[in-house]
Amino acid sequence: MGLEAEIKSARKEIVSDGYDMSVGEVINLYKDGELRINPEFQRLFRWDITRKTRFIESILLGIPIPPIFVFQDEDGGWELIDGLQRLSTILEFVGLLIGPDGEKIEPSTLEGTNFLPSLANKRWQVLSEGDEAIDKPVQLQIKRARLRVEILLKESDENAKFELFQRLNTGGAHLSEQEVRNCVAVMVNLDFCNLLRDLSEFEAFVTTTSQTTNALKKQAGVELVLRFFAFRNYPYEKGLDVHEYLDKALVKMSKSNQIDWEQEKECFEKTFTLLNAALGNRAFKRWDGNSFTGKFLMSLYETIAFGLSRNIAAYEELGQEDQIETITSKAKEIWTNPVFERNSGAGVRGTSRLSNLLPMAEDFFKP
Repeated sequence: MGLEAEIKSARKEIVSDGYDMSVGEVINLYKDGELRINPEFQRLFRWDITRKTRFIESILLGIPIPPIFVFQDEDGGWELIDGLQRLSTILEFVGLLIGPDGEKIEPSTLEGTNFLPSLANKRWQVLSEGDEAIDKPVQLQIKRARLRVEILLKESDENAKFELFQRLNTGGAHLSEQEVRNCVAVMVNLDFCNLLRDLSEFEAFVTTTSQTTNALKKQAGVELVLRFFAFRNYPYEKGLDVHEYLDKALVKMSKSNQIDWEQEKECFEKTFTLLNAALGNRAFKRWDGNSFTGKFLMSLYETIAFGLSRNIAAYEELGQEDQIETITSKAKEIWTNPVFERNSGAGVRGTSRLSNLLPMAEDFFKP
Protein backbone atom coordinates (compact mmCIF):
# COMPACT_ATOMS: atom_id res chain seq x y z
CA MET A 1 0.00 0.00 0.00
CA GLY A 2 1.43 3.41 -0.99
CA LEU A 3 1.61 6.46 1.25
CA GLU A 4 -1.48 8.16 -0.21
CA ALA A 5 -3.54 5.00 0.22
CA GLU A 6 -2.30 4.62 3.80
CA ILE A 7 -3.29 8.22 4.60
CA LYS A 8 -6.74 7.72 3.08
CA SER A 9 -7.27 4.49 5.01
CA ALA A 10 -6.09 5.97 8.33
CA ARG A 11 -8.33 9.01 7.94
CA LYS A 12 -11.36 6.76 7.63
CA GLU A 13 -10.57 5.42 11.10
CA ILE A 14 -10.77 8.87 12.71
CA VAL A 15 -14.07 10.74 12.47
CA SER A 16 -13.93 14.13 14.13
CA ASP A 17 -15.92 17.30 14.67
CA GLY A 18 -15.41 20.48 16.65
CA TYR A 19 -17.23 23.37 18.29
CA ASP A 20 -16.36 26.77 19.67
CA MET A 21 -18.02 26.92 23.08
CA SER A 22 -18.02 29.31 25.98
CA VAL A 23 -16.19 28.32 29.14
CA GLY A 24 -19.56 28.56 30.89
CA GLU A 25 -21.06 25.96 28.54
CA VAL A 26 -18.14 23.60 29.17
CA ILE A 27 -18.56 24.09 32.93
CA ASN A 28 -22.26 23.19 32.66
CA LEU A 29 -21.49 20.05 30.64
CA TYR A 30 -19.17 18.89 33.42
CA LYS A 31 -21.70 19.81 36.11
CA ASP A 32 -24.41 17.81 34.33
CA GLY A 33 -22.17 14.76 33.90
CA GLU A 34 -22.03 15.12 30.11
CA LEU A 35 -18.28 15.82 30.14
CA ARG A 36 -16.27 13.34 32.18
CA ILE A 37 -12.68 13.12 33.35
CA ASN A 38 -11.44 9.58 33.93
CA PRO A 39 -10.42 9.32 37.63
CA GLU A 40 -7.10 7.74 36.68
CA PHE A 41 -6.41 10.65 34.34
CA GLN A 42 -7.52 13.09 37.05
CA ARG A 43 -4.69 11.92 39.30
CA LEU A 44 -2.27 13.55 36.85
CA PHE A 45 -3.58 17.07 37.53
CA ARG A 46 -0.30 18.70 38.57
CA TRP A 47 -0.30 22.42 37.97
CA ASP A 48 0.79 24.47 40.95
CA ILE A 49 -1.01 27.66 41.95
CA THR A 50 1.33 29.83 39.86
CA ARG A 51 0.51 27.98 36.64
CA LYS A 52 -3.19 27.91 37.53
CA THR A 53 -3.16 31.66 38.13
CA ARG A 54 -1.34 32.35 34.87
CA PHE A 55 -3.95 30.32 32.98
CA ILE A 56 -6.87 32.23 34.56
CA GLU A 57 -4.97 35.43 33.75
CA SER A 58 -4.67 34.30 30.11
CA ILE A 59 -8.45 33.89 29.93
CA LEU A 60 -9.03 37.35 31.38
CA LEU A 61 -6.51 38.95 29.01
CA GLY A 62 -8.12 37.29 25.98
CA ILE A 63 -5.09 35.18 25.10
CA PRO A 64 -6.24 32.29 22.86
CA ILE A 65 -6.69 29.03 24.72
CA PRO A 66 -5.52 25.77 23.08
CA PRO A 67 -8.40 23.39 22.30
CA ILE A 68 -9.39 20.49 24.47
CA PHE A 69 -9.98 17.07 22.92
CA VAL A 70 -12.82 14.75 23.89
CA PHE A 71 -14.08 11.33 22.83
CA GLN A 72 -17.81 10.88 22.26
CA ASP A 73 -19.13 7.66 23.79
CA GLU A 74 -22.10 5.54 22.78
CA ASP A 75 -24.48 7.65 24.90
CA GLY A 76 -23.31 10.89 23.32
CA GLY A 77 -21.37 11.99 26.39
CA TRP A 78 -17.82 13.31 26.18
CA GLU A 79 -14.73 11.88 27.84
CA LEU A 80 -11.71 14.17 28.14
CA ILE A 81 -8.68 13.05 26.14
CA ASP A 82 -6.48 16.15 26.25
CA GLY A 83 -6.70 19.41 28.19
CA LEU A 84 -6.66 18.03 31.74
CA GLN A 85 -4.54 20.80 33.28
CA ARG A 86 -6.53 23.61 31.68
CA LEU A 87 -10.00 22.20 32.25
CA SER A 88 -9.23 21.08 35.81
CA THR A 89 -7.88 24.55 36.64
CA ILE A 90 -11.13 26.17 35.54
CA LEU A 91 -13.33 23.63 37.33
CA GLU A 92 -11.27 23.84 40.52
CA PHE A 93 -11.35 27.64 40.53
CA VAL A 94 -15.16 27.77 40.22
CA GLY A 95 -15.51 25.13 42.96
CA LEU A 96 -16.86 22.23 40.90
CA LEU A 97 -13.91 19.89 40.43
CA ILE A 98 -14.35 16.38 41.80
CA GLY A 99 -11.15 14.50 42.64
CA PRO A 100 -10.21 10.98 41.52
CA ASP A 101 -11.63 9.43 44.68
CA GLY A 102 -14.93 11.31 44.44
CA GLU A 103 -13.96 14.09 46.82
CA LYS A 104 -14.73 17.78 46.24
CA ILE A 105 -11.52 19.70 45.57
CA GLU A 106 -10.90 22.87 47.55
CA PRO A 107 -11.31 25.89 45.21
CA SER A 108 -8.15 27.75 44.28
CA THR A 109 -7.03 31.06 45.75
CA LEU A 110 -5.12 32.95 43.07
CA GLU A 111 -1.82 34.80 43.20
CA GLY A 112 -1.09 38.25 41.85
CA THR A 113 0.67 38.57 38.49
CA ASN A 114 2.68 41.24 36.72
CA PHE A 115 -0.28 42.27 34.58
CA LEU A 116 -3.01 41.64 37.15
CA PRO A 117 -1.56 42.13 40.66
CA SER A 118 -5.10 42.48 42.05
CA LEU A 119 -5.72 38.77 41.42
CA ALA A 120 -3.80 38.12 44.65
CA ASN A 121 -5.93 36.21 47.18
CA LYS A 122 -8.97 36.23 44.88
CA ARG A 123 -11.44 33.34 44.82
CA TRP A 124 -14.43 32.63 42.60
CA GLN A 125 -16.78 33.20 45.52
CA VAL A 126 -16.72 33.77 49.28
CA LEU A 127 -16.71 30.45 51.12
CA SER A 128 -15.44 31.53 54.52
CA GLU A 129 -14.58 34.66 56.48
CA GLY A 130 -11.64 36.47 54.96
CA ASP A 131 -12.24 35.25 51.40
CA GLU A 132 -12.20 37.86 48.66
CA ALA A 133 -14.29 37.00 45.62
CA ILE A 134 -13.75 38.28 42.10
CA ASP A 135 -16.42 40.68 40.89
CA LYS A 136 -19.46 39.48 38.95
CA PRO A 137 -18.34 41.18 35.68
CA VAL A 138 -15.01 39.30 35.91
CA GLN A 139 -16.85 36.01 36.49
CA LEU A 140 -18.96 36.66 33.40
CA GLN A 141 -15.84 37.48 31.39
CA ILE A 142 -14.40 34.07 32.28
CA LYS A 143 -17.67 32.26 31.51
CA ARG A 144 -17.99 33.97 28.15
CA ALA A 145 -14.43 33.25 27.02
CA ARG A 146 -14.36 30.96 23.98
CA LEU A 147 -12.89 27.48 24.04
CA ARG A 148 -12.47 25.14 21.09
CA VAL A 149 -13.60 21.57 21.70
CA GLU A 150 -12.32 18.97 19.24
CA ILE A 151 -14.43 15.81 19.25
CA LEU A 152 -13.41 12.30 18.26
CA LEU A 153 -16.78 10.85 17.31
CA LYS A 154 -18.01 7.40 18.32
CA GLU A 155 -17.92 6.30 14.65
CA SER A 156 -14.12 6.35 14.84
CA ASP A 157 -12.13 3.13 15.09
CA GLU A 158 -12.02 2.12 18.77
CA ASN A 159 -8.22 2.21 18.80
CA ALA A 160 -8.22 5.82 17.57
CA LYS A 161 -9.18 7.00 21.05
CA PHE A 162 -6.15 5.37 22.64
CA GLU A 163 -3.84 6.47 19.84
CA LEU A 164 -5.02 10.08 20.06
CA PHE A 165 -4.69 10.07 23.85
CA GLN A 166 -1.08 8.92 23.58
CA ARG A 167 -0.19 11.36 20.80
CA LEU A 168 -1.63 14.35 22.66
CA ASN A 169 -0.51 13.54 26.18
CA THR A 170 2.97 12.04 25.90
CA GLY A 171 5.23 14.86 26.98
CA GLY A 172 2.32 17.30 27.04
CA ALA A 173 2.03 17.73 30.79
CA HIS A 174 5.30 16.28 32.02
CA LEU A 175 3.82 12.78 31.87
CA SER A 176 6.02 9.77 31.41
CA GLU A 177 5.30 7.24 28.68
CA GLN A 178 4.02 4.82 31.30
CA GLU A 179 1.73 7.34 32.99
CA VAL A 180 0.04 7.82 29.64
CA ARG A 181 -0.14 4.04 29.18
CA ASN A 182 -1.74 3.69 32.61
CA CYS A 183 -4.57 5.95 31.51
CA VAL A 184 -4.96 3.96 28.30
CA ALA A 185 -4.98 0.71 30.30
CA VAL A 186 -7.81 2.05 32.45
CA MET A 187 -9.79 2.87 29.31
CA VAL A 188 -9.26 -0.62 27.90
CA ASN A 189 -9.15 -2.99 30.89
CA LEU A 190 -9.15 -1.75 34.48
CA ASP A 191 -8.38 -5.21 35.89
CA PHE A 192 -5.22 -5.45 33.79
CA CYS A 193 -4.16 -1.98 34.88
CA ASN A 194 -4.64 -2.97 38.52
CA LEU A 195 -2.63 -6.16 38.00
CA LEU A 196 0.33 -4.17 36.66
CA ARG A 197 0.10 -1.78 39.60
CA ASP A 198 -0.21 -4.51 42.22
CA LEU A 199 2.77 -6.47 40.89
CA SER A 200 4.91 -3.33 40.73
CA GLU A 201 4.59 -3.32 44.54
CA PHE A 202 5.51 -7.01 44.94
CA GLU A 203 8.25 -6.97 47.58
CA ALA A 204 10.80 -9.13 45.74
CA PHE A 205 10.30 -7.09 42.56
CA VAL A 206 10.75 -3.78 44.40
CA THR A 207 13.95 -5.05 46.04
CA THR A 208 15.57 -6.49 42.92
CA THR A 209 14.77 -3.53 40.64
CA SER A 210 15.75 -0.95 43.31
CA GLN A 211 14.16 1.99 41.48
CA THR A 212 14.74 5.58 42.58
CA THR A 213 11.93 7.56 44.19
CA ASN A 214 11.62 9.74 41.10
CA ALA A 215 11.46 6.70 38.83
CA LEU A 216 8.70 5.17 40.94
CA LYS A 217 6.78 8.45 40.83
CA LYS A 218 6.90 8.29 37.04
CA GLN A 219 5.55 4.70 37.14
CA ALA A 220 8.84 3.12 36.09
CA GLY A 221 8.01 0.03 38.14
CA VAL A 222 4.71 -0.43 36.31
CA GLU A 223 6.54 -0.14 32.99
CA LEU A 224 8.99 -2.85 34.04
CA VAL A 225 6.09 -5.18 34.88
CA LEU A 226 4.55 -4.38 31.50
CA ARG A 227 7.83 -5.20 29.76
CA PHE A 228 7.98 -8.56 31.55
CA PHE A 229 4.53 -9.58 30.30
CA ALA A 230 4.98 -8.01 26.86
CA PHE A 231 8.14 -10.02 26.17
CA ARG A 232 6.38 -13.21 27.23
CA ASN A 233 3.09 -12.68 25.40
CA TYR A 234 3.57 -10.26 22.52
CA PRO A 235 6.67 -11.03 20.42
CA TYR A 236 8.79 -7.97 19.70
CA GLU A 237 8.44 -6.70 16.14
CA LYS A 238 11.92 -6.08 14.79
CA GLY A 239 12.60 -2.41 14.07
CA LEU A 240 9.60 -1.11 16.03
CA ASP A 241 10.32 1.72 18.46
CA VAL A 242 10.39 0.26 21.97
CA HIS A 243 7.70 2.59 23.32
CA GLU A 244 5.48 1.96 20.31
CA TYR A 245 5.96 -1.76 20.91
CA LEU A 246 4.92 -1.37 24.56
CA ASP A 247 1.92 0.76 23.54
CA LYS A 248 0.73 -1.94 21.13
CA ALA A 249 1.47 -4.74 23.57
CA LEU A 250 -0.53 -3.00 26.29
CA VAL A 251 -3.67 -2.72 24.17
CA LYS A 252 -3.29 -6.24 22.70
CA MET A 253 -2.80 -7.88 26.09
CA SER A 254 -5.57 -5.79 27.70
CA LYS A 255 -8.05 -7.09 25.14
CA SER A 256 -6.79 -10.67 24.89
CA ASN A 257 -8.84 -13.54 26.25
CA GLN A 258 -6.09 -16.05 25.40
CA ILE A 259 -3.75 -15.18 28.28
CA ASP A 260 -4.05 -16.96 31.63
CA TRP A 261 -3.28 -14.04 33.92
CA GLU A 262 -3.31 -16.12 37.08
CA GLN A 263 -0.57 -18.27 35.55
CA GLU A 264 1.34 -15.18 34.37
CA LYS A 265 1.11 -13.60 37.80
CA GLU A 266 2.42 -16.80 39.40
CA CYS A 267 5.34 -16.89 36.97
CA PHE A 268 6.16 -13.24 37.73
CA GLU A 269 6.17 -13.81 41.48
CA LYS A 270 8.28 -16.98 41.22
CA THR A 271 10.80 -15.26 38.92
CA PHE A 272 11.41 -12.30 41.19
CA THR A 273 11.30 -14.38 44.37
CA LEU A 274 14.17 -16.50 42.98
CA LEU A 275 16.10 -13.42 41.84
CA ASN A 276 15.67 -11.80 45.23
CA ALA A 277 16.87 -14.91 47.04
CA ALA A 278 19.95 -15.14 44.82
CA LEU A 279 20.96 -11.53 44.29
CA GLY A 280 18.65 -9.13 46.14
CA ASN A 281 19.15 -5.53 45.01
CA ARG A 282 22.20 -6.56 42.94
CA ALA A 283 20.09 -8.52 40.45
CA PHE A 284 20.27 -6.01 37.61
CA LYS A 285 23.63 -4.39 38.27
CA ARG A 286 26.95 -4.77 36.48
CA TRP A 287 29.40 -7.53 37.47
CA ASP A 288 32.88 -5.98 37.39
CA GLY A 289 34.75 -9.22 38.07
CA ASN A 290 34.68 -8.78 41.83
CA SER A 291 31.24 -7.50 42.76
CA PHE A 292 27.88 -6.29 41.42
CA THR A 293 28.02 -2.50 41.32
CA GLY A 294 26.45 0.59 39.81
CA LYS A 295 22.87 1.37 38.91
CA PHE A 296 19.97 -0.63 37.56
CA LEU A 297 20.55 -1.61 33.91
CA MET A 298 17.59 -2.09 31.57
CA SER A 299 19.51 -4.48 29.32
CA LEU A 300 20.12 -6.78 32.29
CA TYR A 301 16.50 -6.59 33.40
CA GLU A 302 15.19 -7.48 29.97
CA THR A 303 17.58 -10.39 29.53
CA ILE A 304 17.61 -11.87 33.04
CA ALA A 305 13.92 -11.48 33.95
CA PHE A 306 12.69 -12.79 30.60
CA GLY A 307 15.27 -15.60 30.36
CA LEU A 308 14.66 -16.82 33.89
CA SER A 309 10.87 -16.67 33.49
CA ARG A 310 11.09 -18.92 30.44
CA ASN A 311 12.96 -21.51 32.51
CA ILE A 312 11.17 -21.15 35.82
CA ALA A 313 9.89 -24.74 35.88
CA ALA A 314 13.43 -26.12 35.43
CA TYR A 315 14.75 -23.97 38.27
CA GLU A 316 11.99 -25.18 40.57
CA GLU A 317 13.33 -28.71 40.18
CA LEU A 318 16.64 -27.61 41.72
CA GLY A 319 17.32 -27.36 45.42
CA GLN A 320 17.44 -23.89 46.94
CA GLU A 321 21.25 -23.75 47.09
CA ASP A 322 21.54 -24.86 43.46
CA GLN A 323 18.96 -22.26 42.42
CA ILE A 324 20.94 -19.46 44.05
CA GLU A 325 24.28 -20.71 42.77
CA THR A 326 23.03 -21.13 39.19
CA ILE A 327 21.29 -17.74 38.99
CA THR A 328 24.31 -15.98 40.50
CA SER A 329 26.64 -17.75 38.11
CA LYS A 330 24.49 -16.81 35.10
CA ALA A 331 24.37 -13.16 36.23
CA LYS A 332 28.17 -13.10 36.20
CA GLU A 333 28.68 -15.12 33.02
CA ILE A 334 26.36 -12.92 30.97
CA TRP A 335 29.04 -10.22 30.95
CA THR A 336 31.27 -12.48 28.84
CA ASN A 337 28.49 -13.51 26.47
CA PRO A 338 29.34 -12.02 23.03
CA VAL A 339 25.70 -11.31 22.10
CA PHE A 340 25.10 -9.49 25.38
CA GLU A 341 28.38 -7.58 25.09
CA ARG A 342 27.52 -6.31 21.61
CA ASN A 343 23.97 -5.28 22.46
CA SER A 344 23.98 -3.92 26.00
CA GLY A 345 26.13 -0.79 25.76
CA ALA A 346 24.90 2.76 26.23
CA GLY A 347 25.10 3.50 22.51
CA VAL A 348 22.94 0.55 21.44
CA ARG A 349 19.44 1.47 20.28
CA GLY A 350 16.52 -0.17 22.04
CA THR A 351 15.36 -1.74 18.80
CA SER A 352 18.70 -3.53 18.32
CA ARG A 353 18.91 -4.48 21.98
CA LEU A 354 15.54 -6.22 22.08
CA SER A 355 15.97 -7.86 18.67
CA ASN A 356 19.19 -9.53 19.78
CA LEU A 357 18.94 -10.03 23.54
CA LEU A 358 15.48 -11.53 23.84
CA PRO A 359 16.19 -14.47 21.48
CA MET A 360 19.39 -15.39 23.37
CA ALA A 361 17.95 -14.98 26.87
CA GLU A 362 15.90 -18.16 27.05
CA ASP A 363 18.75 -20.49 26.05
CA PHE A 364 21.32 -18.66 28.14
CA PHE A 365 19.36 -19.05 31.36
CA LYS A 366 18.66 -22.75 31.03
CA PRO A 367 20.05 -24.30 34.26
